[in-house]
Amino acid sequence: MIDAITAGLYAEQPTDTLYHYTSLAGVLGIIGSGVMWASDIRYMNDSAELRHTADLVKREVELRIAQGHDEPGLLNAFIDWVQHRITNGHILFGASFRSNGNLLSQWRGYSSVGKGASLGFNARYIRQRAVEQDFKLGRCVYERREQQRLISQIVDAVELLVVSEEGAEPGSFLPLFAHLETDLLRIAAILKHPSFEEEQEWRLVSPVISNYREASVYFREGRSMLVPYMKFSLSAEGGIALDHAFLGPTPNISLSMNSLEMCLMKQGIRPRRGIDYCQIPYRQR
Repeated sequence: MIDAITAGLYAEQPTDTLYHYTSLAGVLGIIGSGVMWASDIRYMNDSAELRHTADLVKREVELRIAQGHDEPGLLNAFIDWVQHRITNGHILFGASFRSNGNLLSQWRGYSSVGKGASLGFNARYIRQRAVEQDFKLGRCVYERREQQRLISQIVDAVELLVVSEEGAEPGSFLPLFAHLETDLLRIAAILKHPSFEEEQEWRLVSPVISNYREASVYFREGRSMLVPYMKFSLSAEGGIALDHAFLGPTPNISLSMNSLEMCLMKQGIRPRRGIDYCQIPYRQR
């Protein structure tokens, strides 16, 4: 049942341009290597979303127990397992795209003032690259009622799983829960707090990694710690397919636009709809 929930969430696919906000250093890295970094979701800027899913599960479980559920031991065991495994279990990596390539909140969050761009990729192109590398692309869910409906279905799936294992004792629940971990992580990866709704994010999600030592996991320097990541290849015959690009706020608009265009052309990249300045006034901070 839970695998059907996951399949439904990832069934919708984007058709419009997908924008990826990054620093100018990120632009150089992406177009120079043909690779995008998908970071361990626990280390992303809005990593609290995993805890958000655990909180949603906890509220649903507490509601069912308060209503006199027949198996409170099962539900309590499940929420304990979720709260531990969702941040300490298998690993999932993600990269973010936006439907809107020119949002002030994103310039502030993903690029230093004067040093940012959003690269607009052809949606079909990204979908093809995802399929080739066993990644999934899903639209993030922000609406509270929809999140509650999904979580309710997940808890229903847990109850059905245990019922199917006749005579299961509380101590034997954990192996049963383990069957749900991959799907639960993939669902959690695209359930975001409603306060982020402006972003309208599409998230690129990696295969679930159970053993990082044997997987192609790398590390980069973050703001305050090392951040695990996986490489997502953008390379295809004919190079990187860009539909469009925005240059972020900068004090040197003309020179910056010119150098960004030169840099892309040097790599044989010509955005189909060109490059535009964001038109957001630059403010020195």
